[in-house]
Amino acid sequence: MKAIVHTNAKGMEGLKVQSFESPVLKEGEVKVQLKAAGLNHRDLFVLHRHGEDEAPFVVGSDGAGIVTEIGSGVTGVSVGDEVVINPGLGWEKNSSAPPEGFEILGYPSNGTFAEEVAVPAEHVEPKPEHLSWEEAGVLPLAALTAYRALFTRGKIEEGQHVLLPGVGSGVITFILQYAKAVGAKVTVTSRSEEKRSQALKLGADDAIDSESDWDEVMNGEKVDLVIESVGAATFQKSFEQVKPGGTVVTFGASAGDEISLNIRNFFYGQYNLLGSTMGSHEEFKEMLEFIKKNNIKPVMDQTFPLEEANEAFKRLEEAKQFGKIAFIL
Repeated sequence: MKAIVHTNAKGMEGLKVQSFESPVLKEGEVKVQLKAAGLNHRDLFVLHRHGEDEAPFVVGSDGAGIVTEIGSGVTGVSVGDEVVINPGLGWEKNSSAPPEGFEILGYPSNGTFAEEVAVPAEHVEPKPEHLSWEEAGVLPLAALTAYRALFTRGKIEEGQHVLLPGVGSGVITFILQYAKAVGAKVTVTSRSEEKRSQALKLGADDAIDSESDWDEVMNGEKVDLVIESVGAATFQKSFEQVKPGGTVVTFGASAGDEISLNIRNFFYGQYNLLGSTMGSHEEFKEMLEFIKKNNIKPVMDQTFPLEEANEAFKRLEEAKQFGKIAFIL
């Protein structure tokens, strides 16, 4: 089969489109012929985590396609089913944190940027009918991450005000749509005037320049919830916009891992600081029901064939995208 494979060198230098052995099913697995797959920041990170002396692997976590083969012991899934794949393996029920052994499809296991993938049968769900193959293929990781961050961890409610720094990523565009669907007020930030304009068209109430004075622009109004994914570059500015007793949820650190926090101000303000990563399969099914009920679709950026892998990865690395990048198979 044709696949995007990482081998021999760190980073994108080791990224190749080549022939790769088709997966052999284990007990409890199904084989999916992929129709589309979605690119995530995680796919960039694993190119540097993958050791040069490790075996080549197929990159990619997100995907949707048609079940073509059923392993022994599988029930509830049939050949011909149109499915989306939950890439969060080993986290079945909602819990305060992932269980031991939790991992994400696409490293160390072979992932979805290929014509076929084998996955545990309990990690496929019916493709939402209102989504195209491209939309379904980019949905899982970002939509699930957004759902847990906003609802399970952030506990957003109607009428609350949420701040989303760094609008443009797939997760943040999902959170924007989810928050508006439940009647929250949403303010986003971006250095890009184009991305701010796109966010307003998507439903954001306000869009501010990341490099501006946020206190001044927001006229002293504080928010109930911040969902942070940028990291060190914006964290302090984000935290300063939270009202006493409010919450910061963080699921990423694309611009720096370490922050400085005045702990006295923190405890006097009764703030909540919560981490969030992906989500359980229980939340995955809740997310699918939520997007169907509210007719939510991924915001699509661009689509690429597998042969243009380097162009797609470069677009994501340079943060040129607004929404999700897809591979078409």
